[in-house]
Parts: sequence; structure tokens; C-alpha cells
Amino acid sequence: MIKKEKIKDLHYSVNGFLTAKEVQTAADEVLQKFGKDVKMPGFRAGHVPLSVLRQKYNASAMGEAIDKLMNADLEKYATDKKIRLAGSPKADLSGWEIGKDVEYTLEFDILPTLPTMDLEKITLTKKVTKLDESEVDKAIENLRRSRSTAEKQAAAYKAKDGDTAVIDFTGYIGNTAFEGGAAKMHHLVLGSGAFIPGFEDQIIGHKAGDEFDVNVKFPKDYHADNLAGKAARFAVVLHEVRKHVLPELNDEFAKTVGQETIEKLREHIRNILNEQYDEASKQEMRNELLDTLADKVKLDLPETLVEQELQMARHEHEHHHEHCDGKCEDHKFDEKKERKEAERRVKLGLILAEWGTQNKIEVTRDDMQQAIWAEAARYPDPKQVFEFYNKNQNAVTMLRGMIFERKALDAMLTHVKTKEKSVKPTELFQQAKAK
Repeated sequence: MIKKEKIKDLHYSVNGFLTAKEVQTAADEVLQKFGKDVKMPGFRAGHVPLSVLRQKYNASAMGEAIDKLMNADLEKYATDKKIRLAGSPKADLSGWEIGKDVEYTLEFDILPTLPTMDLEKITLTKKVTKLDESEVDKAIENLRRSRSTAEKQAAAYKAKDGDTAVIDFTGYIGNTAFEGGAAKMHHLVLGSGAFIPGFEDQIIGHKAGDEFDVNVKFPKDYHADNLAGKAARFAVVLHEVRKHVLPELNDEFAKTVGQETIEKLREHIRNILNEQYDEASKQEMRNELLDTLADKVKLDLPETLVEQELQMARHEHEHHHEHCDGKCEDHKFDEKKERKEAERRVKLGLILAEWGTQNKIEVTRDDMQQAIWAEAARYPDPKQVFEFYNKNQNAVTMLRGMIFERKALDAMLTHVKTKEKSVKPTELFQQAKAK
């Protein structure tokens, strides 16, 4: 039974009392349940006397019994007070001895009450853009390039930007070949930026059969410390040049990408681009709404949750610096800055959770499946993603929470006012990407 309480903002400290008799009674219930399966020499399974079980297991049973009784007291207290805990309580039973009455202290934070929010008084900027047919043309050209065929050219043909060069190369620092700097019959798309800056440019203009040197300088931030910032020479042999021939733009081409005609393909691409524009615009509105809620809503925060977020940030910071090979710009953990970010995340999480619950936001089975499928589609082997979620319940819980917050945020957007602002597609995507 809880007898005393000390409250400061969201932090509670309560004192309770359990008699030795009720503790032993609860411990006996634990022992009797445990005794149904325990095996001990001289007794049939499930028939070990309670007195024998007490001799061997009474201390651990009492620990479990006290936890159960304290939790029951706390649950009743929370129900009576109409409060919700922000996390597990910290218990203190110092001074207790087996067979004696129990005096305990529980310390915990509670969740704050969400203040009334009039979302209709919030005005957000809805950025809109007009689809330019040149974007459709560009998308179709990308499709054609993805289905191009690389045809070997005559010996007199000079390599151009966009061609594929089949080369042997060996890299040298000074007169010494360096490890990992050589390959045979390597297919390099000129202009792709796959190699060190300047390498591909120096192949352009050469013909099949040419042997020549390419001189470049490794970037200062190159991943291999022994090469970063150093001048290098590559001895190159150009075996052949292949020119990419695009398929003819006609209805037959449209059918290869699942559309009956070129016009239907163009319409399909228009729809995709417009959906992308709408999603980018909506993401901007989500970000603006989150900023508004973080700034305008006054909410006391449970220190327990803030500290948990801060601890996660510390862990991520340490993990990052353990795996950055000494190239991190600043190893110092900015406590003040990170605490502010942690408080913002906790605040927004509480707002979305409470508002979503009040407005009956639910995460359906279809929501979960679509999210997992969308993530799996980004990996070469989708099966690994499905197996990960099947074996990791914590990951499923985190994903469900993310979906819930997104659905709550989108539901909030239906209540706010908007003002439209015309922007270029490039501006819209640049701003969405920067967030």
C-alpha cells in the first residue's frame, strides 16, 4: 500500500508498505507455481513440498513477490491519480530483511497532459510546381539509356563522353605500383565519375590499341590514407571502345517498359513525376508543422525520456567515431546541443503519440506490410529484410511507431490551413533533400 507521495512537476517519489505476511503469501504462490515443474531428488516431479521449496528458493521467490506487489500498488495508485508512467520506476528497498515488513520507495516520471491544440489556426506553406514536358523527355531518355546496347566501334573511332572503354590499367605512386591499383579488361563508362577526377577525361579522344599514361591526383579525403592527396600515374591500355546505341523511340519501346504506346508511356511518367512532386511538397509541410509544434506547444518533458534520447545520441556519436578511421572532424560530444535535440524529439514524439491516440490513429497490417516491402525493395536481396523483421521484434515495434507518427502527422495536416507558393521542381526537391 502506498502511503506517502512527493511530487515535483512530472517527477514522483512514493513510499509504500508491505507486511511480511503478505510478502510470504505472494512468495508461496510463486513457489507453488514453480513447484509444478521443478525436479528434486527424492520427490516426484510436481510434488515437492512447499516447506522444501521455501528452504531452497524462498529468497528469490520473495524478490519476485515484492516486485509483483509493488507493481500492483503502483498500478492502483496510477489509476486513482489518473496518471501514466513515462518509464519503469526505480525501486529502493534498502534496509529490508527477509521475514520483515517491507518499506519501499518508487521514483518515476509521468507523461504530461497534452494541451489543447487548435490546428486550424496554423497556416503552412504548400509548395506547388508545374510539370515541364522536358522532365518527361529526360525521364524517357534515361529509360532509353538504361536499355541501350554497347556496340564495339572500329579501330579509328575516338572515345567520347558516354562511351564504354575496355581498359587495362596499373597505378603508380612515383615508380612503385600500389596495391589495388590495377585491373584487366575493365569496362569504364566515360563521364560516369566512377574513377578519380580527371581519369576518365584523359581517355576521351583515344582509340582502340592506344597505350598511354593518365596523370591524376587522389582527393585529400580519399578513403585510403596511403593514397589520399598524392599524385599518381596510371599506365593504360585501351583495348576497345563501345558506343551506346539507344533503342528507337516507338510503341515497341514503350511495350518493353510495360506501356502500350509512347503516349501512354509519357502519361505514365507524368503521373509518377506529379506524385513525386506532391510527396516532396507534403514532406515540406510535415517538416514545417513539426517545427511549428516544437516551437509553439508548451509541454513539460519527463527527464527519464530526455535522458534516454540523450544516451542514444551519445551511443551513436561514440559508434560513429569508432568507425570513422580517425577522419571525424570533431570527436567532442556537444552535450548542450544534443540535449536540446533530445528534448525536441521527446516533445514531438509525445505530441504525435497523444494526438494520434486521441484521434484513433491505427497502424494496420497493410501499413506494416507496405513499409517492409518498400524497405526490402531497396536491397539486392529482399529476403534478408523480411527475415530481419521476423526475428527482431524490437525492430517491428520501432517501425510501427514510425508509421504511427507519420499517419498522425498526415492526419494533422488535414486540419491546418495552407497557402500555396509556386516553385521550380529543382527547388522543391533540393529543399526536401536538405531536411
